[in-house]
Amino acid sequence: MNPESSDSEASDRGIVNGQENGDWVERYARSHQHAMNRACHMVGIPMIALSVLLAGVLFIVPGFWPVPVALFLVGWMLQFIGHAFEGKPPEFFQDWRFLFVGLRWWFSKLRRQIP
Repeated sequence: MNPESSDSEASDRGIVNGQENGDWVERYARSHQHAMNRACHMVGIPMIALSVLLAGVLFIVPGFWPVPVALFLVGWMLQFIGHAFEGKPPEFFQDWRFLFVGLRWWFSKLRRQIP
């Protein structure tokens, strides 16, 4: 990071290599142009995120495992169905770091920061 950069600039740095968070989300958005792909991702991404959070409950509630597993599997199926409509593979096939960008893209869509 540039020592002369402000704290606000530093807080907007990306995952690696000092790339801006907005750059990651913008690239992710460019690869999700088809309306059906975006719709599948708007449903699938929170399902996956919720499944990861609910996985912690597995240690407390025995027999609860079908819920997070089903959310996880259906969420990923929706994402791949969306990419079939898009006609291109998911971004994380080229760069694994995009696995962590989808949720930021989802929040940006909810806040209407990206079209």
